[in-house]
Amino acid sequence: MIEANFYDYLQQKEPPQILVVENDKEAQTAKAVAKILGFDTVVLPDFRATFGEDLRSWKEELFELNSALKEYYQKNIQNLLLIVPFHTLIYLLPKPELLDTFSISFGDDIDLENLKNRLYAWGYSFVDVVETKGEVSIRGDIIDIFSPNANNPWRISLFDTEVESIRTFEVENQKSNKNEEIEEIMIAPALFSFSTEQFEALQKKVEASDSDVFVKDVASLGFWYLDELSHDLMAGKRAVAIKNLQDEIVFAYEHAKNALPKERFNLEVIPETKRAKVIEPINVDLLTENYPERELVIVAESDALVRRSPIKELARATIVKTDGVVNLLTPDKIIVSLNKPFKKRVVKRPTILLDDLKPGDYVVHESYGVGIFKGIEPHQVLGAMRDFVHITYQNDDTLLLPVENLDMIDRYIAEGGSLPVLDRLGKGGFGKLKAKVKDRLFAIASEIVNMSAKRLLMKGAVIKTDIPELMQFREAAGFEYTPDQIKAVEEIFADLSSGRVMDRLLSGDVGFGKTEVAMNAILAVVKSGYQSAFVVPTTLLSSQHFKSVRDRLDPFGVRVDKLDRFTTAKQKKRILEELEKGELDVVIGTHALLGATFKNLGLVIIDEEHKFGVKQKEALKQMSVNVHLLSMSATPIPRSLNMALSKIKGYSELRTPPVERKGVRTFVKSFDETVVKEAIMRELRRGGQLFYVYNSIAGIESKKEELLEILPDLRILILHSKITAVQTEKEILKFEAGQYDLLLSTSIIESGIHMPKVNTMIVDGADRFGMADLHQLRGRVGRGKLEGYCYFLVENKDALSEQAKRRLIALESNSFLGSGAVLAYHDLEIRGGGNLIGESQSGHIKQIGYALYLKMLEDAIRALSQESAPERKRVDIKLSITAYISEELVSHDRVRLELYRRLSSCESVHDVIEIEQEIEDRFGKPDLPTRQFLDLVTIKVLAQQKGVERISNYNEHITIQYNEENKTTCKARSRDDDDLIATVLEELRK
Repeated sequence: MIEANFYDYLQQKEPPQILVVENDKEAQTAKAVAKILGFDTVVLPDFRATFGEDLRSWKEELFELNSALKEYYQKNIQNLLLIVPFHTLIYLLPKPELLDTFSISFGDDIDLENLKNRLYAWGYSFVDVVETKGEVSIRGDIIDIFSPNANNPWRISLFDTEVESIRTFEVENQKSNKNEEIEEIMIAPALFSFSTEQFEALQKKVEASDSDVFVKDVASLGFWYLDELSHDLMAGKRAVAIKNLQDEIVFAYEHAKNALPKERFNLEVIPETKRAKVIEPINVDLLTENYPERELVIVAESDALVRRSPIKELARATIVKTDGVVNLLTPDKIIVSLNKPFKKRVVKRPTILLDDLKPGDYVVHESYGVGIFKGIEPHQVLGAMRDFVHITYQNDDTLLLPVENLDMIDRYIAEGGSLPVLDRLGKGGFGKLKAKVKDRLFAIASEIVNMSAKRLLMKGAVIKTDIPELMQFREAAGFEYTPDQIKAVEEIFADLSSGRVMDRLLSGDVGFGKTEVAMNAILAVVKSGYQSAFVVPTTLLSSQHFKSVRDRLDPFGVRVDKLDRFTTAKQKKRILEELEKGELDVVIGTHALLGATFKNLGLVIIDEEHKFGVKQKEALKQMSVNVHLLSMSATPIPRSLNMALSKIKGYSELRTPPVERKGVRTFVKSFDETVVKEAIMRELRRGGQLFYVYNSIAGIESKKEELLEILPDLRILILHSKITAVQTEKEILKFEAGQYDLLLSTSIIESGIHMPKVNTMIVDGADRFGMADLHQLRGRVGRGKLEGYCYFLVENKDALSEQAKRRLIALESNSFLGSGAVLAYHDLEIRGGGNLIGESQSGHIKQIGYALYLKMLEDAIRALSQESAPERKRVDIKLSITAYISEELVSHDRVRLELYRRLSSCESVHDVIEIEQEIEDRFGKPDLPTRQFLDLVTIKVLAQQKGVERISNYNEHITIQYNEENKTTCKARSRDDDDLIATVLEELRK
């Protein structure tokens, strides 16, 4: 309702100068409403640091706040509306003079000493290698600087003291952009633009404070002690609140030392309105028919959204370009938003990593088999230019595949780097091979289907999933579930209440909330009168899960215990008796609980199944033979993936990172004491702790000595599997309490350890680990709100094997959240499919490649389960229009290929719009051929949805063919590209 109230208020009353909202989401909505009514706005971010907190932890948010404040101070115009989340206003904010910038231009004379002093006073960190905003590195006549107001860092080259060139460079590979020369750059402060005197005075104030931060300096505490350099943003301004913020105020002021007085927020609250109302615009055309006299206003963040909207009345609509979602019916307007609701971007998993598809790579075409990818080439067809994928086969035969059908090929992935044999075009050899593999696949598939059928015939415990405790449990989480978590819980509940035995795989990247989802299932099972067993591969993981499950389920009367090597013989005897009598609801443990007898077992949860040995897997199978089974994994092993993709196991996937989760920055470096020292110091400066993984029990003590030589005051805890269980548990608790700075251990911390204060990890000898292991290790950091850093150190980069190099490069280039599943594919290629999928199957994978093998296995299982496969209609588009992503717009072949690949897999018009918006953002407005290619993809998507087989034209005559008998013809106004496109789109949208 807030948008309706605010809209009506702005129309009735004198507009305020400041609008106070609750959070970022409300700020976006208010901004859109103001924009519709012609007000210029500045939105400050939601800055929730509390007094005395180390600001290094809030660096990104502070950059954002400073940038928005500077924009506000500079605008100084009449009807400017400042929209501010309440938390940002609690403290005094910096005055305009603290947000100055200075310029460096080509040809300037630089006094290096002065520059260093200025950057130091402005809060820059001096480092060897510039990686994040607010860092500077000066190496002789090269200055690297990453200013908070820039998207990329700059490299300034000096000739003596004169600026010879300014270029941007990539953080990932540290290479500068040679094709770009910048005339002038504006450098913003990393903290504030202090003079040296102001900086020194503030440093004294900070040192005298009673703060308990690790390093008392301006960078960590300066914001809190600005005093006369700050001011109350609301002073002398008319401020109103979008709604009553009383609850927020009470909550926020529990920690708000040095805050503005509470009375400051006794603001006028915008009243409720009856004149405007929020609508759900399912059918906009119907609305405009019912209210023809009202003005139609369309809110969209880009032209692409408007261009692809099916609304008939577009021509008479007023377009307002802004983000935010506002759908209102007012006495004189119909306001409709085409934007998606404000939410975090979901990282979608590609089937192959396109960055790796290079000319010379082997690919598999689903009809023609294995060939060599040669790149993208333009060709003229029907008098128009189009791009094609060039693939060569035996005897240098060539296949040209239109780029919009790029989804028909996959990169060839097989066992440990073995090379495939090229297929021959037109000989039908690949068809015969596919038929042979298909027979073998049917045997494998029928085995899987029979196992599944047996489970389906078993009657499972019917679990009640509509009990009030489940709602209360979710509300008590203290955070909002991601859409994926909600969906996974619903899917699990559907299985549990179906009366059949559940067999579901829950896959999700490390720290995406799998345990939280599993606890919903445990609670439902226990409240329905059954017991649950939670089996994990390591003792550390069992104590971690035990703690979180007990803390979350205890308030609901669930009795939880754990059984592992920390359990004494006496405790073990008691637990086993309680399980047999049914006095214990949930037991969490390692394989120690595999022989236990339960009174009424209803659910078995297995975490990281691939970590168990063969005998343990058999025991797990026996244990879960007729009870509900939930397997969890961060890197799905291909066999489970096969089952999951083929609908034999239920499959739920968590792909959305928790709202406050950031990626883990990953760096692969040669071992160097400077790197180690800088990584440790950076983490300690922001008040955190570190993991140092060194996988050799024999050498771990001397590694400790080595670290103490670099940093003598470091408090180091050593852990490995030879240390007794009791000792390990005691020491871990001390580490969690902050009595140590660094945990030096073997890879035993790999699984599931959850310590939000640990946000930097150093892996020494990273080349000696498997890929999935490194990804799991990296998932131990960056689990709180802070960005995690992970350093993979190798002794000698040059001496690495090709496999080790590829493994590390894959990890470095996939540090984004949600890359676990992508890495599982890489792992498959690098370690080889054989050992993961079973020897009997690896031969087939070698012949046809993993991706096609998986598709065929899926089809075989579908056929045996008598489940109709979803038809992927191929559309043959033969239109004489010039359509390709032009090199002028996107100059790198690799990037164009990636865009082509993603566009070829689009399943809805909205997918196409999203990519069009991204192209505009990254490369500028699409030119004519690019825009026409996007139209071509839209035509393909709509045609697939309508079951069209072929679209062609002869001059202005267009034929749309559904099958042999059924086709329609239409005529464009002319044979021009835009007329042909418009006519086809109009026809398909009917």
